[in-house]
Order: sequence, then structure tokens, then C-alpha cells
Amino acid sequence: MVLNHFRVSYRDLFPLMLALLLSVVGRVPASAQEQASQTPNLQQMQKRLEQLEKELRELKQQMGAAAEISKEAVPGPSIAVTTDTRQAEERGEQPKPSSSINFYGYAMLDSGYNFKSINSNWFDVERPTQLPSFRGEFGPDGSTFFGVRQTRFGVKSFTPTPLGDLKTIFEFELFGTGVDAGQTTFRLRHAWGELGHFGAGQTWSPFMDIDVFPNSLEYWGPNGMVFFRNVQVRWTPIQGASNVVIALERPGASADGGIYSDRIELQNIVPQFKWPDLSGHARLAREWGYVQVGAILRKVAWVDTNTASPFNLSGTAIGWGVNVSSNLNFTKKDVGRLQVVYGEGIENYMNDAPVDIGIKNNFANPIRPIKGVPLPVLGVVAFLDHNWSDKFSTSAGYSMVNIDNSNAMTPASYHQGHYALGNLLYHPVKQVTMGGEFQFGRRVNFSDGFNTNDYKMQFSFRYDWSKGFEF
Repeated sequence: MVLNHFRVSYRDLFPLMLALLLSVVGRVPASAQEQASQTPNLQQMQKRLEQLEKELRELKQQMGAAAEISKEAVPGPSIAVTTDTRQAEERGEQPKPSSSINFYGYAMLDSGYNFKSINSNWFDVERPTQLPSFRGEFGPDGSTFFGVRQTRFGVKSFTPTPLGDLKTIFEFELFGTGVDAGQTTFRLRHAWGELGHFGAGQTWSPFMDIDVFPNSLEYWGPNGMVFFRNVQVRWTPIQGASNVVIALERPGASADGGIYSDRIELQNIVPQFKWPDLSGHARLAREWGYVQVGAILRKVAWVDTNTASPFNLSGTAIGWGVNVSSNLNFTKKDVGRLQVVYGEGIENYMNDAPVDIGIKNNFANPIRPIKGVPLPVLGVVAFLDHNWSDKFSTSAGYSMVNIDNSNAMTPASYHQGHYALGNLLYHPVKQVTMGGEFQFGRRVNFSDGFNTNDYKMQFSFRYDWSKGFEF
């Protein structure tokens, strides 16, 4: 009510000012002779104008006082909130964000034709490790495939707190792996929470760089890329586009008995993981792109539980790796995605590589005539993503994995894999992607001279959706 009173008084001022203007206009002298006779009237009007200006200042002061009263009297959002936000913006500060939740995902159909053959559990991807290790292993050449296994659903949330921003993500897809390989079934991708600088759950390993993944239709991606979602706890001392991340990750590894895999002495070997894997990366971002350097250190152990045996085949191995990756903005329409990784016993973190530990002859030691060793691995990724326009884009590139096999591995063991693709994608609207892609894969065995190539055409249709809420 106080505010209404002041608004009425303020409006009453305008007729007075209008009358004053009309009075001044009506009394403008037509000549120099008339100007002298109007001097007393001008002095009166000057005094009246000063009086009106004084009243106007008083009204403004009263209105300011009334506003302060209203801030205390009116519940809920008030003038004070608006004023604080405006003052923060004037100081260059960002307004406090609100909590939000976002639901997202897409439905996707993959279809195509494989001109050669591949393990039937991996019919809709290009994995060199799953190509035949000898002629006819996976049946005759030529097969058509259809599937919706890339279909995805996820939920993200954001909540500001006094201890930092709370972020969560829960995401799954329909691409079965492991015991569900080849099936269309639910598969967890991310179950992750992060508060300020600390996070825990399952998400990308800090040793990898997801931004190296090209804009492809093929699901599995470059074989030479470090690619692993792992359970972990992490600390991010430096956040932002340039960042530093350190994590302790769930350990795990696989081994190959090689030419001795059928020996009974190896049947009592069990793995042992006493320590988590230590991983991390540092990223430097600039306008031209970024450079990231990742590293990992891990201990893999195995124990011979057969105490009656004359042999002691227990052992340990130290795995380590360095991963250097980058995105380079060559032009506004061209992005290069590059990576080189090298290490020993880190195949578990590679996108498509075999076992971490191989077997090696050690005949000079009668108690331990064979031993496990970490296998050296080199991975390379080089892709270019190009946008022809808002509706058309292309991705093309090459990737490779090379394993230094130990001398007691079988001649048909996986030694080297090659991966390449090129596509043309069309976006009729922002939420829809469709296109075709040619894919190439090659497997090279360790020492028996066998190698095989694979050629595949894939056509996909993807329909994205998302819905967000703030509160």
C-alpha cells in the first residue's frame, strides 16, 4: 500500500510539469521588445521549476525507503533477490545455478552386409581380434545383419552444494558383452557420482581419452584406442577444459597359457590383485584444440596353489603405459583425432587387444621352467572428422594395434590388427542421423603366417531425444 501511495504521488507530478511546459511555450516572446517585458514571469517560473525538482527528489527518497520496507514485509522472492542478482552481474559474477535433471538417449538401427566372416557374437562390429585365426573358423563368407543394440538411455543430474557441484550420471545400452556377447540386452555404461573435486563409481578411465573416438556408425571403434569404463575413485585437483585427474581403479587382467595351456600344472594357477590400478592424466586445452598425457601403473600377480608339484609357477608382473592424445582444430570444419599409446601389460585397457600376460620359456630355472611376462603393446589412432555443411558430415581414418608376443605363445596367437573406415552422414534435422559407412579390418597371427581381411558396409538410422528440468 505504501508503494501504491508513492506511485500516485509521482504520477501527479506529470500534470504540473506539463502545465509548466505549456506555460513556457505560450509565453515565448515574438520579438526582442516583448522579451524584456516577460523577465518577471521567467524568474517566477525558474523558482517554480526549482521547487518541483526538490519535490521530485523527496519523492524518490520516499520510494526507496518504501522498497526497503517491502523487502521485509513480502514473503518469498523479493526485490532483494533481483537486486542481488543484478549487482552480481554488474560485478562480473555468474548467478548461482539451479538444480537440474536431464533425461536423454536415442533409438538406433544398425544394418549392413559383411563380405567376409567374423565371430557370430560380434556380427555388427569390426573387431580384428574376432576375425578368424585360421581359414573357415567362423564359416563361409557373406552375411547380412540387423540390430538395435546401440540404443541408449541415460539420466544426468546437477545440484549445487556448499561443498561444490554434485553431478551424477546413470546410463545403459542394449549391447551385450561378456557372457551376453551377441545378445540384445541391458548393459551398464555409467553409474557415477561426483561432488566437487571427488568422484566415485563407474565411468571412463582417466587413462583413456573419449574425445579421440571418431564420428562413426560402427559401435566398437578404433582398435588401437585406449577405451575402458572402470569402477574407480578419483580426485580432480584441477577442473575445467584444462584439467588434472588421478584415480584408483578396479584391477583386472587376463593371461594365455600358450603352447602349455593344456598342461595340468597350469590348472592350479589363480590370479591375485592386492592393489588397485593407479591412473591419471593431465590435459592442456587451447583454441587450437588440446593435448592430453595419460599414464597407468598396475601390479598383476598369480599364485600356484598346487603345493605338491615340484614346480613353483607363481609370479608377478608390473604393467605400465603412457597415452598421448589430441584433438586439433585444423579449420572450423575439420577436427583431427589422434592418439599414440605404448606400454606393457595394459591390454585390459585397450579397445581391442588380447591378453595382458603371455607365457615365456625359462628353461634355465628347473623350479620355474616357464614364466608369465607382461606383453608390450603399441596402439595408434588417426581420424579426421569433416563437416560439409549443417546437414552432411564425414569421418575417415585408421587405427592399429601391435603386440610383441612372448616365445611360448601359440603360432596362431593374435599379433597385429588394423582398422579403418570412411562414412557419409546426413542430418535431415538436428535429432536424426542416417548414413552409410565402409569398414575394413585385418588380423595378423603371431608366427604361422596366416592373416585375413574383412570388408563391411553398414547403414544406420539414429533418433536422438532429450528432456531437461530445472528446479
